[in-house]
Amino acid sequence: MLEILDTAGKEQFTAMRDLYMKNGQGFALIYSITAQSTFNDLQDQREQILRVKDTDDVPMILVGNKCDLEEERVVGKEQGQNLARQWNNCAFLEFSAKSKINVNEIFYDLVRQINRKTPVPGKARQKSSCFNVLGVL
Repeated sequence: MLEILDTAGKEQFTAMRDLYMKNGQGFALIYSITAQSTFNDLQDQREQILRVKDTDDVPMILVGNKCDLEEERVVGKEQGQNLARQWNNCAFLEFSAKSKINVNEIFYDLVRQINRKTPVPGKARQKSSCFNVLGVL
């Protein structure tokens, strides 16, 4: 089972963000390609995750949203790719929730990362996967 918690831009989650990060198994850090400020906030979000998890080995994907709005782009794709490389070759892709471009790929990638990191006792694993979606859209 996959549990998704979207805390992006929701003030009520601010006080509990550390708890959500501690319990989350994977994280999608999402920014809007049309808003530089959302990209600029990512480093702090990642550092908070690594601090709370107390490890650098956390399943994570860096995601640029609104790739359907190419004419409004202010954050270049290369900027996202470069940041992902700086983050120990973190997975990266761009998507459009509105146009349904690469939406499933975000989840597939994170689940693959979580499954690679989580040992499977025996043949069946009952524990559900949980990841958080962080970002300002």
